[in-house]
Amino acid sequence: MMEREVVDELGRIRVLPVLTVTDVDMAQAACRALIAGGLRCVEITFRTAAAAAAIERASRIDGLLVGAGTVLSVDQARAASRAGARFAVAPGLSEAVVSACQELELPFFPGVGTASEIDRARGLGLRTLKVFPASAVGGPDFLRAVSAPFPDVRFIPTGGINPTTLREYLAVASVLACGGSWVCEPPLIAEGRFDEIERRARAAVAAAS
Repeated sequence: MMEREVVDELGRIRVLPVLTVTDVDMAQAACRALIAGGLRCVEITFRTAAAAAAIERASRIDGLLVGAGTVLSVDQARAASRAGARFAVAPGLSEAVVSACQELELPFFPGVGTASEIDRARGLGLRTLKVFPASAVGGPDFLRAVSAPFPDVRFIPTGGINPTTLREYLAVASVLACGGSWVCEPPLIAEGRFDEIERRARAAVAAAS
């Protein structure tokens, strides 16, 4: 039921901002800017030592759906769950992480880039998958091509998506939501340009509507 709720919420929001931070206070400020711009979800990546603390802080923000990104190990999956993440995402497909997330009852959306990887994920019981790197593996054309043989799978393409291409991705029926870092790029956070993050969030919401 928890996974269904997360999937439904992502399907309503349609844009999943990817946030990589080294400072917890800045992460909180960025998340508040996203909400102010109408984006009530975020994926905080395990690419820095601040990830777990940032997830914990962000999870306290009312109405924000917080996920953990770049979850590459069982330990990271456990850390994400402890920190309050509602879901986890990865660039690839690790069966060990799939099993750990199932034990933790943490919805997990691993990355795929080929039909064989999609088929393997389906065999593990997964029906919502990240496609990464989306633009490099064929973009919307790839997503349309794999949608026919795998009609029960929803996709979260990430990698190389920008405001110009967002609508084209979202027009693919099997796309649940699009992930991307353009809304809250690290330089914007480092420079404290939270007004620009809010502006980009509003633009993304408009493009997804």
